[in-house]
Amino acid sequence: MNQTHVVILAAGQGTRMKSALPKVLHEIVGKPMIAHVIRTAATLTPNTVSLVIGHKAELVRSALAHLPNVRFAVQEPQLGTAHALQQVEPLLRGQSGTLVLLSGDVPLLTGETLRSLVATHVSAGAAATVVTAAVDRPYGYGRIVREEGRIARIVEERDASSTERQLHEINSGIYAFDLDPLFDALRGIASQNAQGEFYLTDLIGIYRQRGLPVETLQLEGFHEIRGINSRAELAEVSRVVRQTKNEELMAAGVTLIDPATTYIDPDVEIAADTVIHPGVVIQGRSRVGSGCVIQPHVRIVDSQIADRVAINSFCLIVGAQVATGASVGPFAHLRPETVVGESAKVGNFVELKKTTLGAGAKVSHLSYLGDTTLGANANVGAGTITCNYDGQRKHATVIEDDAFIGSDTQLIAPVRVGKGAYVGTGTTVREDVPAGALAVSAGKQRNIDGWVERKRSATVKK
Repeated sequence: MNQTHVVILAAGQGTRMKSALPKVLHEIVGKPMIAHVIRTAATLTPNTVSLVIGHKAELVRSALAHLPNVRFAVQEPQLGTAHALQQVEPLLRGQSGTLVLLSGDVPLLTGETLRSLVATHVSAGAAATVVTAAVDRPYGYGRIVREEGRIARIVEERDASSTERQLHEINSGIYAFDLDPLFDALRGIASQNAQGEFYLTDLIGIYRQRGLPVETLQLEGFHEIRGINSRAELAEVSRVVRQTKNEELMAAGVTLIDPATTYIDPDVEIAADTVIHPGVVIQGRSRVGSGCVIQPHVRIVDSQIADRVAINSFCLIVGAQVATGASVGPFAHLRPETVVGESAKVGNFVELKKTTLGAGAKVSHLSYLGDTTLGANANVGAGTITCNYDGQRKHATVIEDDAFIGSDTQLIAPVRVGKGAYVGTGTTVREDVPAGALAVSAGKQRNIDGWVERKRSATVKK
């Protein structure tokens, strides 16, 4: 069986990005652009994946260290694409099969195109296969020069004659190579060109001179092979990725009121009959169930939203779970490890951190609950705070089923309020409250008759 090895070139600085960050680490919808390339490469189920890194190599290596089975080769100094590919020779020594060469700044490439490339290459028994496209404005790209319909060579823009610059078929920088003759041929490439670099494109002419077969896979459009070299191109490609995701969701039964202002990451899952209003951002590996309504200007990150959930405007939900029939917001903040139970209510200006709300529980407004367990049907009044931090450690608060917490209450953790207990308004709870008990901490109210008039008279005399 033919083995497949993927090599991704990611050594360049990307000077037109005007950034201290390596170009391939700039993000497209929440992931470095090179992560999109690696993800697409994985659709080939390759035997090996190797990255050629150079500029700020350790930063790139660190950013991708979590990806399994990715190997690195360092190109230093950067002397061109042929020199870059030579750096993986030690990693592939003793291997055979097809090497698929990709660029770390071409994130729109599809798995379907890669599979077509490999199939074309293998079926033709080619030494090299080049992905090409015909474009109206080929400026900046290497041109495909053909003789009698067959590819003869690739000439870079800076080295092209005026006639060659009129050609519209361009080189994408994406190739398939037979491993057997590859590295020996790379050593025959010279740097006699305008850049003084070792061009990988020269390999095509070398192969033709040696009588080795070279094929092309011409794509119908330029869209998926477009590279990113500037902030403007980064923004445009990001827009394309978001638009593609939005179209997939709408085709699956999700309503997007205004797709142009709805930002949804590729890994997000949303079930049918959910309605998403303008200005919504859903990121990471979030999942939204069916029949939900997400009002304008909500951001959801790495969270699980069940069916028939209402999320009102201006909420931030990160690393949380919201159960069926619950409602959240407006202006609510659900922080990591928060669980909102079935039909529970989180109202306006409520912040929950590492807190679990039982089914039917309510925290309707102006409250902070941290490290808290709130039982089923418990009710928390406005202005309630669980004081979970003593300056050194976090402590838990437990409020059992059917308990009622009056407004403007402070619960000094660790503390437990028993089932069905009441806590009076303005209470500071420092000790456990037994089930069914009433807890109060304020002293008896005292009214001083005539105080206002006496104060006013004293002020006038002054």
